[in-house]
Amino acid sequence: MQRVIVMALLLFSLCAVASEEIYEFDDPAREALFKELTLELRCPQCQNQNIADSNAMIARDLRRKVYQLLQQGKSREEVIDYMKARYGDFVSYEPPVTPATIWLWVLPVGFVILAGWVIARSRPTARVDDEDKLAKANAMLENDE
Repeated sequence: MQRVIVMALLLFSLCAVASEEIYEFDDPAREALFKELTLELRCPQCQNQNIADSNAMIARDLRRKVYQLLQQGKSREEVIDYMKARYGDFVSYEPPVTPATIWLWVLPVGFVILAGWVIARSRPTARVDDEDKLAKANAMLENDE
């Protein structure tokens, strides 16, 4: 019985072994830049998670590529430019303002302004309707007495 328990524990412990990525840097500034970049770059698969926190395979590949580029002496801008060229502007949490993306800011603001205007214009009409209904109700009450 003890052998079965020991064997089961060994089997379950093999499943619990996890591989952890270890990136070694000679320069603490490069290591800090690596951590900063992996927090700043977005995982293309997870969509709203950075590559530092994501366990997706593509996030692991991106972390590895960021490490390689930094080991080659690339600057912050060069790494970001490489990632944007390969994965598009979506990989950055701060996409550039272009004629295509400006609509993402203009349309919601325009919608709020338009909705406020419609609500403001409809209020007096509703008030007049309520006053007319109240007058009719009072007239009906007076006729019943």
